[in-house]
Amino acid sequence: MSDLKDVARVAGVSRATAARCFASPEVVRPTTREQVFAAARELGFRPNLLGRQLRLQTTQLIGVVVPSLLNPVFAEQFQAMERAARSRGYNLLLATTDYSAERESAVVEELLRQRVDGLVLTVTDAHSNRVLQSLSTEDTPFVLAYHQPGSTEYSAVSVDNRAGMALATRYLLDAGHRRIGMVAGPTLQSDRARQRYAGYCDAMGERGTSQPPITAMPIIEMPSHTQADFAALAPLLGGHHAPTALVCSNDLLAISLIAELRRHGWAVPQQLSIIGFDGIAIGTQMHPTLCSVVQPVAALATTVIDQLLAQIAGAAPTSHCLPCHIRPGESSQPYNQPYEETLHDPLQ
Repeated sequence: MSDLKDVARVAGVSRATAARCFASPEVVRPTTREQVFAAARELGFRPNLLGRQLRLQTTQLIGVVVPSLLNPVFAEQFQAMERAARSRGYNLLLATTDYSAERESAVVEELLRQRVDGLVLTVTDAHSNRVLQSLSTEDTPFVLAYHQPGSTEYSAVSVDNRAGMALATRYLLDAGHRRIGMVAGPTLQSDRARQRYAGYCDAMGERGTSQPPITAMPIIEMPSHTQADFAALAPLLGGHHAPTALVCSNDLLAISLIAELRRHGWAVPQQLSIIGFDGIAIGTQMHPTLCSVVQPVAALATTVIDQLLAQIAGAAPTSHCLPCHIRPGESSQPYNQPYEETLHDPLQ
């Protein structure tokens, strides 16, 4: 069986240089690095990473916990984090929780047993979470993604969820809508949904003295965070007080809601304008295109990795709040404005 000494001999370099090619390839000249890798392939040699990890007391692994990959925002986040981590010599281990607090505890424990160097967490509720409380007694650093915790003990990277949903609500108010509702999944499972509802209420309350009065509606709760149920909305769609526009706690729920409405004969945006929250790419590829509050997912992912690696190196926890903005789309239009669908004619 070939070893590192054999690889160095075939490549025509010292054993130390061959070792650096595998341990820190970025510090070796590309031509030398390729000579060593070519020799390793010829001899069928692979370095023993486990042995190196035991010597250095590091695995170069980061554990990532997200609620679900059914929501594309978390898949986009993971891909951007994986790219950022790999460029810094780290790999990611992924686990999902399906918005279950009990599952969060189990998967974090599993990742800690894998001796990950750090954790990136998106949990159900950052304000009262058993996992975060237990991690305070561990040596493994962690960063929260998408949360805005009240405690300065936690490191977090997010947008301002409350301000972002207020922005979406004002966008509809400025377009002439007065009866605006908010659709979300089970609100007790998500601190982000509760913050976004508070932002919706803020914006509606700002216009409360207008005539006729503008008032916030109770949250329209769906049984799932990512799938709408027309039966939960149908009782609100009749009469003079029916909403003319809806803001949704995330994009996938908005997309599902548009499908449910159209399936039951409701036109979007002619009868109901819809705005989502996340800015996932698929929203621009549907018809009507989705109007959404855009979170800078790539910037958020890179900031999360940078902050986690800083903590691994000994830095203190810190939090970052990134800007968000409205991405206009065909799913929203001014109140009482005629809507003209624009379809591509393949014959033209």
